[in-house]
Amino acid sequence: MKFLVINLIFTVIWGAISSSFTLANLVLGFLVGALSLGLIRRELRPVTYPIRPLRMLLLLLLFFKELAVSATKVAILVMRPKMVLKPGIFAYPLTLRSDFEITLLANLITLTPGTLSVDVSDDRKTLYVHALDCADPGALRQDIARGFERRIREAFGS
Repeated sequence: MKFLVINLIFTVIWGAISSSFTLANLVLGFLVGALSLGLIRRELRPVTYPIRPLRMLLLLLLFFKELAVSATKVAILVMRPKMVLKPGIFAYPLTLRSDFEITLLANLITLTPGTLSVDVSDDRKTLYVHALDCADPGALRQDIARGFERRIREAFGS
């Protein structure tokens, strides 16, 4: 039943993307969706994260706050006549363990101006982050630990 509903959603998206809701095109979209779902069926596992809407909202609000603060800092840095920057890459020790949580953290860091997630170690214990101003990597590590990582742990129960 779940796959039928997902496939119907794919069919509607197919029609919207192709700008054609003819019967033949929708049947084609349904068949392509069924084939796609059939290929990845073994990979689909139910999400086991508890739903904590308030914690997720707090994570979202933290992201918007960090986005505004860091965008302002980057704007000030680049508007100065002499840019005194010390760019660099630092290693951030991860306490998050699931792929979803690590990916979410890496994406939040990348979406924040002035920082970029570069790589995750093979053992998934270290995230490498490039910072526009890496004069104090210890403070950057603390900001991530007390901010994004803490909120992700609270929102998704790791």
